[in-house]
Amino acid sequence: MNALTYGNVTDSMNNKFKMAALAVLLSTVVLLNGCGKAEAVKTDGEIAEEVIPIPVEVRLVQKGSISSNYTTTAVLEAKEEAFVVGRASGIIEQIMVEEGDYVEKGQILAKLEPERYELNLRRAQADMTGIEKELAKINKVYHQKLVSDDTYDKITAQYESAKATLALAKLDLKEATIVAPISGYIAERNAKVGNLTESFQRERMFHIVQQKELYGIVYLPEKELSKVHKDQKARLIVTALNDAEINAFVERISPVIDSKTGTFKVTLRVPNEDKKLMTGMFTQVSLNYNTRDNATLLPRKAMLAMDDTVNVFVVDDQGIARKVTITTGYKEGKYVEVTEGLSGNETVVVTGHQNLKDNALVNIVSG
Repeated sequence: MNALTYGNVTDSMNNKFKMAALAVLLSTVVLLNGCGKAEAVKTDGEIAEEVIPIPVEVRLVQKGSISSNYTTTAVLEAKEEAFVVGRASGIIEQIMVEEGDYVEKGQILAKLEPERYELNLRRAQADMTGIEKELAKINKVYHQKLVSDDTYDKITAQYESAKATLALAKLDLKEATIVAPISGYIAERNAKVGNLTESFQRERMFHIVQQKELYGIVYLPEKELSKVHKDQKARLIVTALNDAEINAFVERISPVIDSKTGTFKVTLRVPNEDKKLMTGMFTQVSLNYNTRDNATLLPRKAMLAMDDTVNVFVVDDQGIARKVTITTGYKEGKYVEVTEGLSGNETVVVTGHQNLKDNALVNIVSG
């Protein structure tokens, strides 16, 4: 083989090698492109399968009554109370009652040593008897003009003085027995046997409270004055009675606004026939301004504030939660009145709605 022939053969083999390599490269590219498309289809399938319902808790919107209230606090006070002090001076001999006892008006609470007052009474009676006899003698001769007018006037004045002294002695003896000025419970007993009554002028011997009816004092802002009227209903929640609800009524409204606080005083009448309430109990007060019946009521926790609007998520029969904008009215307790946006028979999401989006698929787990 000559040199020219050998060169041609070599060039031919090189060209074949290049063509084969190019074919292999093209096949690899086609294969890779095919694998990429297959992987993309698989990925799309996986995304579709990952759309799962979001678990939520729901409640039904309902119809009912709801009120507009002003909420504040109050401490219950006795409608009637009396601090008993001894008018008569002396040593306490007996104490007839203890703290917690119920007493009627006029019932004996304590007695002082009576000897001094009994002796004063006897002396006053003796003086009165002497004056009466002397006055009787003067009267006989006075009508005969045998006694001057001055003498008659003096003996008459002595008689009136003796009569007043006798009345005071009787009163002192009576006040040596200390009685209840009102009916009620003994809230405090400071008196002790053997002590002088003067030692209880500040502490008082007894403190009596009448608790058949109590008062609750509240102070409202002046802007609320036009909304309050006599016999208006209020609701009291008493912490000491496991948050029991008690009805109360407006008894008095002060006509004066306190310029320092901008408030006015309202006195609530609190019936206590079952005697469960006590003076000094702390209560939460809701003063009722108005009540609407057959209102559309929504649980407060169902509401979401978004972009200066109030929204709820309503779940339809297909389990799709749709965002609905609502307008609210009165708020009371756990519920709020819906004036626009709901008809009253919807199912709304109350738990799990913080991260919901409009038209999200949900799974109802409770409600």
